[in-house]
Amino acid sequence: MHRLKAARETDDGGVGLASADACGVGLASAEASGAGSSRSWRGAGRLLPTPTGTPFTFCYALVLVATSLFAEYGDAATVSALLHGSSTDVAHLSRTPLLVLVASALWVAGGLFSPYAIGFVFVLTALERRIGAWRAAAVFLVGHVVATLATEIPVALSVLAGHLPHTSLHRLDYGISFGLMASVGALAGLLNPMARAVVLAWVSVMLLQDLLALEDPLSNWGHPLALLVGVGGWPLARRAARRRQE
Repeated sequence: MHRLKAARETDDGGVGLASADACGVGLASAEASGAGSSRSWRGAGRLLPTPTGTPFTFCYALVLVATSLFAEYGDAATVSALLHGSSTDVAHLSRTPLLVLVASALWVAGGLFSPYAIGFVFVLTALERRIGAWRAAAVFLVGHVVATLATEIPVALSVLAGHLPHTSLHRLDYGISFGLMASVGALAGLLNPMARAVVLAWVSVMLLQDLLALEDPLSNWGHPLALLVGVGGWPLARRAARRRQE
């Protein structure tokens, strides 16, 4: 009887220990799963702008959301007046160049769900995380300004030469696409060779399709120029990225 009781106590203890071990394994698995999910969410979160991690992209994106919503739901006459007042056409560039160069970059052609708006969020976020807010802003601004002037100055010269009508001096031109293309070019230089080749090939094909369509030749030529501006800044971008990693 004593031996049977002892055996039962031993068996019960073994079962208890096994149960405790099973619970421990379960808790460990749950913790590991939770940690993995947390890391996944953090990794996904790095693709989007945040106030502290990417302040330039985050604040700029808020501005673009506001102007896009206004363009969609605001008074049509007011929206049209603001867009024309923000246009980087030759007439405005000759009178208030700094004002329109800034104002034209506050609007998204095509709205919030256009490829440019979506590309802005992911490209600028990735670029800013690698080189910092001020440098990312500089890349965007330089690309925007250089490509704008490179496409509008020929218009002015063509009007003076009589090859284009005077109405060309007032062509509507606004949006973030030039700055975005420069940012794509700069970001490509910070990727591994395979990813860099894929990004540049994909963007080049899209730009070539736009050029062949001839829907807006001046703006379409500005996009590859802006892309080259970003590519030309690879040495500076890579130096900045190395400094942030040190």
